Amino acid sequence: MTVAHDQLFQFTKSILQAAGCSEKDARLAAEVLISADLRGVDSHGVARLVGYVRLIDKERVNTKPETKIIHETPSTAVMDGDSGLGLVVGPQAMKLAIDKAKKVGSGWVSVRNSNHFGIAGYHSMLALQDDCIGISMTNASPLVAPTFSKERLLGTNPIAVAIPADKEPPFVLDMATTTAANGKLEILQRKNATAPTGWVQDKDGEGTTDPNGVKNGGALLPLGGDREHGSHKGYGLSSVVDIFSAVLSGANYGPWVPPFVAFMEPAADPVGKGIGHFFGAMRIDAFRPAGEFKSHMDNWIGRFRNAEPVMEGHDVLIPGDPERKLELQRKKDGIPLLDPVVEDLKSLADRYQVEFPS
Repeated sequence: MTVAHDQLFQFTKSILQAAGCSEKDARLAAEVLISADLRGVDSHGVARLVGYVRLIDKERVNTKPETKIIHETPSTAVMDGDSGLGLVVGPQAMKLAIDKAKKVGSGWVSVRNSNHFGIAGYHSMLALQDDCIGISMTNASPLVAPTFSKERLLGTNPIAVAIPADKEPPFVLDMATTTAANGKLEILQRKNATAPTGWVQDKDGEGTTDPNGVKNGGALLPLGGDREHGSHKGYGLSSVVDIFSAVLSGANYGPWVPPFVAFMEPAADPVGKGIGHFFGAMRIDAFRPAGEFKSHMDNWIGRFRNAEPVMEGHDVLIPGDPERKLELQRKKDGIPLLDPVVEDLKSLADRYQVEFPS
C-alpha cells in the first residue's frame, strides 16, 4: 500500500510517544525515519519502527535520555547518549558539531552509549543550512566479515557527506561500507528474492545469493565483494568508521557492538558503552568565501552531470540525485510500503491503540 508521508509521520510519532518517548523526541525520531522513506532508503525508514520498539521493550533503549558532554575542547567533544534512541542522540550531536564550526571553523563530535541512528544522510544534511559541510558516520551490528575472514567483526558502518552548492542541489553521499546494507537483504527476504552475487558469504566463507545467508551463520561482504574486486578497501573504510565512532568515544567496537535485533543479546564482555557515532561540520568560509565555493560547486556538479555517457539514457549521476528525485515523487504520491511492513505497523497500531493510516 501507499501512505501519504505526513500521515505516516503522525503515525510514527504517535507510536514512539506511546512507547515512552517525549513529544519532542518522538517528533524528531519520526522525522529521521520518514526522511529515509522519502529518500528511498526504505531499509532505514518505518520498516525499522518495530525493531526500535522491541529494543525499548527489552530496556536496551532509554526513552527519556539525558545526554551529556563528557569531554570537550573548542572544536571537539565526546557525548554520552544515555542509551537513547540514536534517532534523537544523533541530531543533537550533529548540531553540537555545527555550533562548534560556527565558532571556530570546524566541529567534531564522537558519541558513545547510543543506538541505531537511522539514515546517515539526515544528520550530515543538517549542516547544509548553515553553509557547512556535514559528515556523519556510525558503527553498527557486527554482520560483516573482513576480507579473508569467516568471522563477523564489523558493521555496515555508513559514511555520509553533505556539501552545499548554489543553484544546483547539494552533493549528498550516503553509503554503507559494505556492498549492500543489511536492510536491503531484509527487503529481499520480504520479497522472496535472491541476493546479487558479491553481497553475502555463507558460514564457510563461500559466496551465496541466499538473502538469509547472514541469518544462517554467514556474513555481509565489505564494499567490493572480494579481494579481486577491492573488498580490502571497503574493509579499510569500515574500520575507519568503527575507530572514529567508537574507539575514539568509548563506545563498543568491532564484534562487541550491540546488535540491533532484540532477540540477540549484547556481548557479555563489552569494551565500551552502546553504539558509537561520529559527526563533523566544517564552515565553508573557514576555507574560502562561501559564495565563491558554492559557485564552483555548481560548476563541478554541472561538468560531471554533463559527462558523455557510456550508454544513451544512463547519464552520470551526482550523489544525492536519485534520493532527491524520489523525495519529490514520494511527497506527491505517497510512500509505498511492502505487505510485511504494513503488517508490522498494524501490529503496533493494535498494541498502542493508534489508528493506522488508510
